[in-house]
Amino acid sequence: MYTAIAGTSLTLAQYIRQSLESDFNLKSLFDPLHGGTMVVSLGTPQEMTENAQEGLSVWLYRIARDDERLNAPPLRLGPGQTRKTPLPLRLHYLVTPTVAATNPTGAETEQTILGKVLQVLYDHSTLSGGDLQGDLSGTPLQLTARLESMSLEEITKVWYALERSYELSVSYEVTVVYIDSELTEQVSPVRVVLTEPGVIVSTS
Repeated sequence: MYTAIAGTSLTLAQYIRQSLESDFNLKSLFDPLHGGTMVVSLGTPQEMTENAQEGLSVWLYRIARDDERLNAPPLRLGPGQTRKTPLPLRLHYLVTPTVAATNPTGAETEQTILGKVLQVLYDHSTLSGGDLQGDLSGTPLQLTARLESMSLEEITKVWYALERSYELSVSYEVTVVYIDSELTEQVSPVRVVLTEPGVIVSTS
């Protein structure tokens, strides 16, 4: 399905949101029932600032093809029909806590939020079943979130593209996301199998 990218983003954001809202130390910030006003947004940190939002930005900044799975065989839909192999993707998210600069404990709060994200995605790196959101809900798909080690140069390039000074953040790679093809092909079933006599060769 072509909505798999959006479904993956919703899945990741929702899982993180639920974890923050249920944490004893953070529920007062994120859970509306406890007066929390912070949000988990799919927008960039800049967009959150412009919208006067505090919380956590889970921004999809890069999509890459998974070449290792690209050569998988076509999907067989029936005895005489196949579908082109789905496009396998790796999604890269920049996860950035955003707290107003006027908050006297802003730096501490951002580090606490990010620490919680690191904890929950370390303990529960595979998202499946009831975790899946959007059009992924009810599917057998399994998503894996992996913390990426990025060099200072790599992370600087991302923030340069945002036209914003570097902020405390981490990058996660989520795999594998599949975009289904609409192309199908009619194939003829095997009707006759021709066997060839074997030849025994002596090694002595």
